[in-house]
Amino acid sequence: MSKYEELIQKDLEYIWHPFTQMKDFEEHKPIVIDHGKGIYVYDLKGNKYIDAVASWWVNTLGHSNDRLNKALCDQANKIEHILLAGFTHEPAITLAQKLVEISPEPLKKVFFSDNGSTAVEVAIKMAYQYWVQVGKPEKSKFVAIKNSYHGDTLGVVSIGGCDLFHKLYKPLLFDIEQSPSPYCYRCPMGKEKGKCNFECAYAVEDILKKESHNIAGMVVEPMIQGSGGMIIYPPEYLKIIRELCDKYDILLIDDEVAMGFGRTGKFVACEHADITPDIMCLAKGITAGYMPLAVTLCTQKIYDAFYDDYEKTKTFYHGHSFTGNPLACAVAVENLKILEEEKIFEKNQPKIKHFGKKLQEFYKLPNVGDVRHLGMIGAVEIVKDKKTKEPFPFEKRVEMEIYREGLKNGIIMRPMGNTFYFMPPYVITEDEIDLMLDIAYKSIEKVLSVSL
Repeated sequence: MSKYEELIQKDLEYIWHPFTQMKDFEEHKPIVIDHGKGIYVYDLKGNKYIDAVASWWVNTLGHSNDRLNKALCDQANKIEHILLAGFTHEPAITLAQKLVEISPEPLKKVFFSDNGSTAVEVAIKMAYQYWVQVGKPEKSKFVAIKNSYHGDTLGVVSIGGCDLFHKLYKPLLFDIEQSPSPYCYRCPMGKEKGKCNFECAYAVEDILKKESHNIAGMVVEPMIQGSGGMIIYPPEYLKIIRELCDKYDILLIDDEVAMGFGRTGKFVACEHADITPDIMCLAKGITAGYMPLAVTLCTQKIYDAFYDDYEKTKTFYHGHSFTGNPLACAVAVENLKILEEEKIFEKNQPKIKHFGKKLQEFYKLPNVGDVRHLGMIGAVEIVKDKKTKEPFPFEKRVEMEIYREGLKNGIIMRPMGNTFYFMPPYVITEDEIDLMLDIAYKSIEKVLSVSL
């Protein structure tokens, strides 16, 4: 038995993989990755793959970045961890200061956690407790959006809108108000893409007119609903939501976990709409994929509602063992330095234009219904019938056949239902964008020509 086979055998004996039906491994074994560099990862057999999904959207500066490697090692030689309750350290202070400086006004305070789900959990608890402490405890509900996904812990599952992920857990969840998704290709309001008056946004007002006295906040994924299928919507939608939150006195919570740190072409996606949320959540790209870290930023007004004498019990009782971990913070600080010093966002602009232009070629395929693009994100939705937009049946798993065909040709594309997406590391070149999309195109073309 080779080392590769031995590792797979041990993996299947001991590891339960996330978002995976383990029975699938009876036929298609997991791939043992050994190392990575730039946009590529390499398995133990020597095969290389373009990491087109940035290892679940986290890797922004490429694998094994020399500067980030050094920052991690340097910090490890100082201290690996210290509790952040009553103690502090330079990496956390430097990171918090920098995040406040580059975030939209008036976000002023940074609360550390260790993953995106937790960052949004913090936001929900923070928003609820805020209203309790300003004398409006009845404001305890949240508005969320259909097709939304904010993580896997129970609080954020409650505000999720993807039935495949969330429906099973309904008996465990708290009640929310749910508004229609701004899914332009499959408009829930029956409108044609690009020809509407944002009825889906104004549907939120129907909820707020009746329930605003009970609502603490509304949670949005800015510009793109990620795991719902990379649903990209116009900035006007966000502007309307901000106006409605102001009008009806509810907090706007902006889940930038996936879209922050330049993924949409701007530092945070809400900048496309020129709005500022009351609470903002960041994770994934904060350490460029190196370490688990997340933050929840809020306004001074929210922070002040918690600031009082101890006996008033207004303390925000939330925290985790690895809150503000020095290793993660040190890497995050270096990540921000690289983004600024190497002008990564500016360098991405021509790549973004090239990316968008190249993506349009997918419309030539008879089973591509919609192509979506924003910043360093592209998405291609395949359909069984282009005219009716009928999707492929769930049980046929056509998307997995395309995924496996892509692997054979050296690309990692992890589809979400009938939608394939591309979120490569920012270090990708225009030629590599062409290669990535050409492999994806040919993989879709080959599988569908056989399957149909």
